[in-house]
Amino acid sequence: MLISSAYAQAAGEPTSAFGAFVPLILIFVIFYFLLIRPQQKKVKEHKAMLEAVRRGDRIVTNGGIVGLVTKVLPEERALMVEIAENIKVKVMRDMVSSVLSKTEPVSTDKTAESDSAKEK
Repeated sequence: MLISSAYAQAAGEPTSAFGAFVPLILIFVIFYFLLIRPQQKKVKEHKAMLEAVRRGDRIVTNGGIVGLVTKVLPEERALMVEIAENIKVKVMRDMVSSVLSKTEPVSTDKTAESDSAKEK
């Protein structure tokens, strides 16, 4: 005969429904902590970096273009970026991949102005 007797034997003890899903639950937990959670953290940091871009920052776009932010256009969510001398392009804020160097924020505090005057 072509059919083996092993196929005809009855299965062992029946397993519970929860026992069948335990490996799937463990795989999901591992994926969450190794893939999903770090990716969410990275997206959150990138969004905060995009919101903090201001005039004078050196940026790199997703296309690999390095430039200096000359103007921030908040209503369009765009940036005017100088990529060469007297050559400016409009770049959408979401297309910035990283900020190379940040400028110091302009101080509006009078004590900072008096401190800089004392140093001169």
